Amino acid sequence: MDITGARWGLAGAEAVLGLRAVITNGDFEEYWEYHVQREHPRVHAVRYRDGLALAA
Repeated sequence: MDITGARWGLAGAEAVLGLRAVITNGDFEEYWEYHVQREHPRVHAVRYRDGLALAA
């Protein structure tokens, strides 16, 4: 994480280290499936919770 010009806050550094650990342990595929399942509702479902349909 020691690269020229990098500025790390605690939250960002912990996120990068956690992701590196997942990759090193060989668990990235399982992690990514979980991440996508959790992020999709958080990001998209809230926008359309009132039953609004997408316009083409």
